[in-house]
Amino acid sequence: MALRILLTNDDGVDAPGLAVMADIARAISDDVWIVAPDGNQSGAGHRFTLGRELHYEQRADRTFTVIGGSPADCVVTGMTHLLDRPADLVLSGVNAGQNLGDVINCSGTAAGAREGALQGAIAIAMSQANNYEHGREVDWANAVRYGAATVRAILAVVEGRQTYYNVNFPWCPPDEVSGISVVQHQRFSRSPFRYYASDNAGKFFVAVPETPLPLDPTHDFEVLRQDKAITVTPLLLQQTDMATTERLKGKLAL
Repeated sequence: MALRILLTNDDGVDAPGLAVMADIARAISDDVWIVAPDGNQSGAGHRFTLGRELHYEQRADRTFTVIGGSPADCVVTGMTHLLDRPADLVLSGVNAGQNLGDVINCSGTAAGAREGALQGAIAIAMSQANNYEHGREVDWANAVRYGAATVRAILAVVEGRQTYYNVNFPWCPPDEVSGISVVQHQRFSRSPFRYYASDNAGKFFVAVPETPLPLDPTHDFEVLRQDKAITVTPLLLQQTDMATTERLKGKLAL
C-alpha cells in the first residue's frame, strides 16, 4: 500500500509554498491529499475553532479547503473525516519564511505537524527561509531541490510517534547548501514579540517579532544562516519537564 500523505499549511490553500509541498509529496507517493485553510493563518499556533461551525469546500480531486479554519482544524478534518483512512505522513508547509527558535510556539506551520503527530502520523513542518532585507519575495529553490530528499531522510530514521520534526531550508543558492544538520531550536532570553503602536493615539497596535540576541551558533538560527544547512529539529509531544517532576515528588504539600 502506498504511503498516504496529508498536506496542510498556514499560508492558505492558494499559497505557492503549498504547491511546492505538493510536488515534494508526489515525488514520494501518488496518494496525496490536501486539506488547507482558505486564507492566511500565520501565527495561529495550535488554535482550534470552537463554538462555531466550520465548513469545507472541495477544490479538486483530493484537495479541500476549510473556510476560516486553522491548520490544526484542517488536519483534524482530514484525518478524521475527509480521508477514508488516516494519513501515514502529515507535511505542513512549505511556509513562506523561516520558523525558528521560540517562534515555533505560535507557528501554524509547526502546529499542523504537531496535530498530525497527535493523530498518529509521522509529521514534518517545512519552511523556506527568506532574507527580508532583500525583499519579501521568497525563493523556493532549496525547498524544491531538497524537499523530497529531506523527507526521505527523516522517514528512514523515524522511530515511534512521540516526535514531530521542524525543517528549515536556508536562504542561499542551492549549490551552497552544506547538508542537513540536526539541531536544537533556539531558546530566546525573552519572548520575541513586542507591542508597537501603529497610530499616534496608541489605540491601534501590531505585535511584531524581533530576534533577541545573543544566539547560540550551534542552534537552528545560526546553523541555518551561517552554515547554510537544512536544519531539522525533533520536537516532543510530551512536554512535561521530567527532571523537575522527579525533583518535586514528595516536596509539594498542602
